[in-house]
Amino acid sequence: MLIITVLSIVLVILGVSLFKWHAFISLTVASLFLAIFSGMSWDKIVLGYETGVGGVMGHLVGILALGTILGKMLAESGGGTSIANYFIKIFGPKMLPWAMFISGFVVGIPVFFEVGILILLPLVISIHHASKKNILLIALPAIAGLSIVHGVIPPHPGAIAAISIYGANLGTVLFYGLIVAIPSGIIAGPLFAQWIHKRVIPVNEPKLIEVEEKDPATIPGPGLSSFVILLPVILLLFGSFASFLTKNAAVQHVFTFIGSPLVALLISVFVAYILLGFRLGNTKDQIRKFTEDSILPVGSIIIIIGAGGAFKQILIDSGVADVISRMAIHLSLSPLILAFVIAVLIRVATGSATVALTTAAGIVAPIVSHMTGVNLELLVIATGAGSLFASHVNDAGFWMVKEYLGLSLKETFKTWTVLESILSVVAFGMVLILNVFV
Repeated sequence: MLIITVLSIVLVILGVSLFKWHAFISLTVASLFLAIFSGMSWDKIVLGYETGVGGVMGHLVGILALGTILGKMLAESGGGTSIANYFIKIFGPKMLPWAMFISGFVVGIPVFFEVGILILLPLVISIHHASKKNILLIALPAIAGLSIVHGVIPPHPGAIAAISIYGANLGTVLFYGLIVAIPSGIIAGPLFAQWIHKRVIPVNEPKLIEVEEKDPATIPGPGLSSFVILLPVILLLFGSFASFLTKNAAVQHVFTFIGSPLVALLISVFVAYILLGFRLGNTKDQIRKFTEDSILPVGSIIIIIGAGGAFKQILIDSGVADVISRMAIHLSLSPLILAFVIAVLIRVATGSATVALTTAAGIVAPIVSHMTGVNLELLVIATGAGSLFASHVNDAGFWMVKEYLGLSLKETFKTWTVLESILSVVAFGMVLILNVFV
């Protein structure tokens, strides 16, 4: 059983890296391989796959779509640039790395990593030209802020998927995630940038990114933009801490309802439509186009996460999870370490943080279901930390950073790959420390 499981994981890795299959195809083939060779009856294989997909996707489709729409409204309105400019003005030239880290962290909350790069890099490059400072000192902190939020903070797809697979509490993951993400991002961002920019001086100029110039009068202010970004976070916390905020049962139910991820994001999207859309002169047709444009790219992520849920269900239905679980208990392996290591291995092999997080969660969830005293919220963050480790040539993010910053291959390994590894290890260390106290 264990050999079959290892082979199925290897099949995922080879499918993505060697055969160049889409991650959805790789995960689906691996799930069927695991089901057939573990001895599942033929009539239950497809049913198990469909149950796994439905179990995870029923919870996630709306959340992923709404989160993407919110990020699109921020990008189209110029709100991300507004926030970054504000922090740069407040912190001043000497504190640029810190200003860029905070900009990346805040802007990264509602948007995908790739979108965040496209929002912030034009600003990074313009600051580089104006200040004549090494671009690494400006860019790396912003990228660190974007990356750590992408890895461990909901409502990002990987974190949301892991929360669903593990059955963790979203509000608690958000709270712990912020505790873990801030120091991790500071160490891998401003502090690492201060050290590495003296040792790596890029020879090439960064790639110019053409962006549509916006009339400053039409760009939302930093306060308004920050409010729209943080609104879903505030509503999620209301839902999680409803019982502490009021003793009135009816009010608690209302808080819990508006603090559910789907409703919190739906409210936030309508607020964004009004404050970042209609208020700035966008028509209903323009806003509908923004919405449609933002939803189309989510399809790939949705089917990957669905296939990860199917892999988890096959592990359960085939009985493999029970075998691994008994081994883990017998060997006294910490589920936090197990989740981190599995996510690291899949991340390094496939290059995709989302695939690593989803697959690792699918493998570990059935195992921890037989254990007591496991902090599921920290388990989500440990898995997310592992999914960030050692980005290299099989990761699209690696090439985006290399090309946009004008780095050589060697310089990208020395900066971006090391930054991601620092984020991963420090975040996991924070999880272990938190686990002692909570």
